[in-house]
Amino acid sequence: MPRPHGFSWTDRSDSTVTISHHGRPVTTLRGARAEQFRTEVTTSDPQLVMARWTGNYRRGNERTARNHPRNKH
Repeated sequence: MPRPHGFSWTDRSDSTVTISHHGRPVTTLRGARAEQFRTEVTTSDPQLVMARWTGNYRRGNERTARNHPRNKH
C-alpha cells in the first residue's frame, strides 16, 4: 500500500490543531481531540496519523469490494 503524503499540521496558540492536505485546511481539532492527536502524531508515522484523522485513508480494498458479487448490479 502506498504511503500517504502531502499532509501537514499547525499547532495554534488557542490550543487548536489544523490539519492540511497539500496546503488546504482539511480539519480542525480542539480540546481533548487535539491533545490526543498531538500524542499520537509524535509516537508514530505522522503522515499515516493525519490521513486517518482526516478520513482520507485508502484501505487498499476498493477494487476487491467493487468486484464482489454482492456489489454487482
